[in-house]
Amino acid sequence: MPADTNPAGDIFGGWIVSHMDQAGEVAARQRARKRVVTVAIHTMEFHRSVHVGDVVSFYTEIGRVGSTSISVRIRAEAMNEDTGQTVTVTEGLFVYVALDEKGKPTPVDP
Repeated sequence: MPADTNPAGDIFGGWIVSHMDQAGEVAARQRARKRVVTVAIHTMEFHRSVHVGDVVSFYTEIGRVGSTSISVRIRAEAMNEDTGQTVTVTEGLFVYVALDEKGKPTPVDP
């Protein structure tokens, strides 16, 4: 949406990161079967800008699963509705930690 843009008409990178984090949280929560929180973003690469009107999709893949943590690779793609062309715009590696009901790190189920 236009409110999410910078003066050049590109979508703010923070908007993309926020949505990537949400997508990663869903994947990590489904894998852990419990509450998770973001503890790190190990890598983040912005390959191309996203323009108003692009349709953005987020794809996740579970990576390393530790005793309490889960790494999730996240890719954002943007499709230009006029051309139908889809390109990868951003990629990142996010880490989430599973928490118990008291908010303390807890083991991830095998």
